[in-house]
Amino acid sequence: QEQLVESGGGLVQTGGSLRLSCVVSGSTFGSLAMAWFRQAPGKQREFVSGISWSGRNTYYGDSVKGRFTISRDNDKNTVYLQMNSLKPEDTAVYYCAARFSIVTTRDTYDYWGHGTQVTVSS
Repeated sequence: QEQLVESGGGLVQTGGSLRLSCVVSGSTFGSLAMAWFRQAPGKQREFVSGISWSGRNTYYGDSVKGRFTISRDNDKNTVYLQMNSLKPEDTAVYYCAARFSIVTTRDTYDYWGHGTQVTVSS
């Protein structure tokens, strides 16, 4: 059973930056496709970004393209989400997710973290 632990959330002003991290326990990280989702109050969970097990392929939701960058370090069992030019509409709980398959924008992932709050003030 893989465990995912997110960190790096917080309060930031519009235009600011944050970097989220997700550490995955276990020895299978190198085989996992990883993704970030987010959920704002009263809204459905939304795909933010995904990265293949090798790191060669990355994917982004339309609302974050050009502002967010996903990366991974397979030696550290960690996936990152660098968030720049943050907007109030980016405010949400951000979840890390993993699956033993290719990246998908659907929330059909095998493992989930508990989430980290990101709040962007206007």
